[in-house]
Amino acid sequence: MGSFFVFIPMGLLDFFKKKPTEVQKEKLDSGLEKTRTSLLDKLSKVVVGKSKIDDDFLDDVEELLISSDVGVATTVKIIDRIESRVSHDKYLSESELKNMLKDEIVQLVSENEHQHTLSDIKPYVIMVVGVNGVGKTTTIGKLANLFKSQGLKVVLGAADTFRAAAVDQIKIWGDRVGVDVVSKGMNTDPAAVAFEAVKYGAEQNADVVIIDTAGRLHNKVNLMNELSKIKRVMDKQVDGAPHEVMLVLDASTGQNAFEQAKQFTAATDVSSLTLTKLDGTAKGGVVIGISDQFKIPVKYIGVGEQMNDLQLFNSKTFISSLFT
Repeated sequence: MGSFFVFIPMGLLDFFKKKPTEVQKEKLDSGLEKTRTSLLDKLSKVVVGKSKIDDDFLDDVEELLISSDVGVATTVKIIDRIESRVSHDKYLSESELKNMLKDEIVQLVSENEHQHTLSDIKPYVIMVVGVNGVGKTTTIGKLANLFKSQGLKVVLGAADTFRAAAVDQIKIWGDRVGVDVVSKGMNTDPAAVAFEAVKYGAEQNADVVIIDTAGRLHNKVNLMNELSKIKRVMDKQVDGAPHEVMLVLDASTGQNAFEQAKQFTAATDVSSLTLTKLDGTAKGGVVIGISDQFKIPVKYIGVGEQMNDLQLFNSKTFISSLFT
């Protein structure tokens, strides 16, 4: 039998040699490219020729941060930190100015850092909330894939029963990832779906149950009542459920994401945040402002469309990528 030769591109060999953390870092850098390019372009204009911290410099930094969707309140905090750190007219190099700004943002965001561990409760129940169009159901699918890759048994609950597309979409994700989905179809009681999903998860000895919910920003009272009802029925099956309420926000909407966060944090006890679509926007600075203003930890970020493009958020790695 004759021998044969298979050509494998060098780039592909390099890819397989890389550690998972290296691949994730490259994905993060690639996903933040638009935000980084915008931020560094503005920052270069601010620091070029500057060698001291004066009122003009601080005004320029303030304008830079606000235009990068960091938000006014968080920007003021960062400026105050810089002022307290250095005296006016203190001379610094351009690289020192950049590093100082980066360090202050890292410290601010890390104050709300999340310990990325699940509790020992089984099943651990996550209720996912957010408006339509932010990538909520896709995030659930990616999250299920992430948990399954860690060897955990996952069940999904299709409790967004007001859109046929939502029920179908979560079923498709269930098939893709290879996890069970509990559904009662469209126009059924979402609380009943959540109840059955948690019950099924407990019976199947699942590690994690993830519940999708309707993404309508109808009036706050109705939203609060609906989410409260879903939480009550799940608690009847598993004590303390849901153990986590995750709000999914679209980073590309910039300041509108702040408004959505206000609405949902007023309606229910949000305990973690996931920001999606960072790869398609220059508004990634919104992650900094939302983390600071709502004192709710950012747990995951979406940096691409592939199944593995949902990453655990690390403030130091995130900010370093923005400033590199």
